[in-house]
Amino acid sequence: MSILLYLVIFFGLAFILNMLLRKTWLMACIYPFIVLMIVDDISTGAYFTDLTESFSIAFTKLMEITPVDIMILSSGFIGTIISGIVIKLLRKSGYQMF
Repeated sequence: MSILLYLVIFFGLAFILNMLLRKTWLMACIYPFIVLMIVDDISTGAYFTDLTESFSIAFTKLMEITPVDIMILSSGFIGTIISGIVIKLLRKSGYQMF
């Protein structure tokens, strides 16, 4: 259930972001940073105050996730990719808003 939920949520977020900013693959580029924020238990402010230790802890936490978590998080990434493809097809079809 959460695989489908992540796919739909990140498809919708990426679609809206692409529609507003007109940057097709922006969300796909930002998604790894979103995954880091989901996985780690560090506040965002800690990345600005102690950068090296924060990234060290974040990558350690990232290596500890389970295969089920990897499947769920990668379904969100697939949602952002599908959104980019849909936006490209809509622009090619002549829709100026997209």
